[in-house]
Amino acid sequence: MTQDIGWTGVARLGLVQACMGAVVVLCTSTLNRVMVVELGLAAVLPGLMVALHYLVQISRPRMGHGSDTGGRRTPWIIGGMVVLALGGMTATLGTVWAQTDRAAGLSLAVLGFVLIGTGVSACGTNVLVTLAKSVPDQRRGPAATLVWIMMIAGFALTAGLAGHWLDPYSPERLLQVAASICGLTVLITIAAVLGIEREPAAPTSRTAANDAKVGFRQALDQVWREPAARRFTIFVFVSMLAFSAQDLILEPFAGSVFGYTPGSSTKLSGVQHGGVLLGMLMVAGAGLLAARNAGKAWAARIGSLRAWTVGGCVASALAMAALALAGLVGPGWPLKANVFLLGVANGAFSIGAIGSMMRMAGQGQGGREGVRMGLWGAAQALAFGIGGLLGTVASDIAHWLMTSDGSAYSSVFALEGLMFLVSAALAWKIRVSPAGHSSRDPAPAPRAAALQVAHET
Repeated sequence: MTQDIGWTGVARLGLVQACMGAVVVLCTSTLNRVMVVELGLAAVLPGLMVALHYLVQISRPRMGHGSDTGGRRTPWIIGGMVVLALGGMTATLGTVWAQTDRAAGLSLAVLGFVLIGTGVSACGTNVLVTLAKSVPDQRRGPAATLVWIMMIAGFALTAGLAGHWLDPYSPERLLQVAASICGLTVLITIAAVLGIEREPAAPTSRTAANDAKVGFRQALDQVWREPAARRFTIFVFVSMLAFSAQDLILEPFAGSVFGYTPGSSTKLSGVQHGGVLLGMLMVAGAGLLAARNAGKAWAARIGSLRAWTVGGCVASALAMAALALAGLVGPGWPLKANVFLLGVANGAFSIGAIGSMMRMAGQGQGGREGVRMGLWGAAQALAFGIGGLLGTVASDIAHWLMTSDGSAYSSVFALEGLMFLVSAALAWKIRVSPAGHSSRDPAPAPRAAALQVAHET
């Protein structure tokens, strides 16, 4: 049976997400700026390190399998945060060392980013599995919203405080700030997760016991053979590729086509993030309303995570199509409103997808929750690692082929909109029984596949 940890437990896991966000933003934002500005390095170097930390996250399924086998998630969450904090300090030390010895310092920083990716894989994967196993179905959308908002808050709070404490900048001050952030995140994580997880139950059958002993490769192969898990993996990759591909080109687009100053284009990103937050809150509100009116047909419709996922992807495609038109029309286009609506659509589909991910983690072959969540997390990380590069490369190619900046950006935005439509089609074909049972098998065996995939024409 699922242990309901309540909203307090969800908030505690949200604190862990906030701590992960705090260390990651220190390394991907603050260290990135120090390397480029204070050290005078080419921007591609920290960019490659950030991409490396995403690449390392292909280890997520292995981390999930480790906790599946042991039956407990808490040690992996705490251990992952410790590794993440060590990675943050190692990357900071490498950055400071690079001021006197470039080769040695950058080598150490690379090691730090490898540790960061490893720590995020272990900690982040098992936080989501714990949520999936501990939050009732009707509250998963709101729970996902709360956890992600807390992670965003961790980004914002750390960026603000680190910026305040680092001024005036010095290498010693950077080390002090990094040590404070990394040390606090470990302590907060330990306090947040202690006692949140029950002791693992002993296997109730010989088959269940044998499942726990299956090797990683076999477990991953079993999950990949599940049609819905495989389809959802592809959906996560394509949708997050489209989501991330516009990150590095939206501000240059606003500057070159609409004449935005650097400060104005930065504010435009803030408008988009505000839209993302509103989209997340819309899904959470719909989920809570549906839970309070359980049993009513209209409540089931507005609380459907699948509907929010598909609808959010379609709305994102329409917003990207509007941006493509904006590139052709130019300064007369309501760019801020367009970007805000894109953020709303992105936020809605993201929370719908995360809620669906939490629901699907326990459906299919028994004892594979960690592997499934890890597989989807790895797909997301790879998409984010590739997305920024893909967007900029596509933009460069379009500028080479076309003489107009607006037309070049329009072609890239149109391509991203097409990817969102493909994502919507993939999400539409995935049907998940809320109770974890296939509708064609009302009384399945305890470990029978509980996922129905509907191929609709």
